[in-house]
Amino acid sequence: MLILTRKLDESIMIGNDIEVKVIKVSGSQVHLGIVAPKNVAVYRHELFEQVMNENKKAVQNSANNIQSLGSNLAKFKDILDKKKS
Repeated sequence: MLILTRKLDESIMIGNDIEVKVIKVSGSQVHLGIVAPKNVAVYRHELFEQVMNENKKAVQNSANNIQSLGSNLAKFKDILDKKKS
């Protein structure tokens, strides 16, 4: 982890096009301004974790639904095969 010290109105650059600027310091809170391209998503860490967890659940649910669909199609095929016999 890189640790930097910045004063009010000072900033850091991340890459060539992301700037993080100290806007305000109030007690134990630091207000940051972030300038980034529109294609770069910026989230608070706790929101990012929630989004990632929800995405993982969605992928797992999709995988379960695909397995269930495959099982149902196999049962349907068996029924059709029995009717043909």
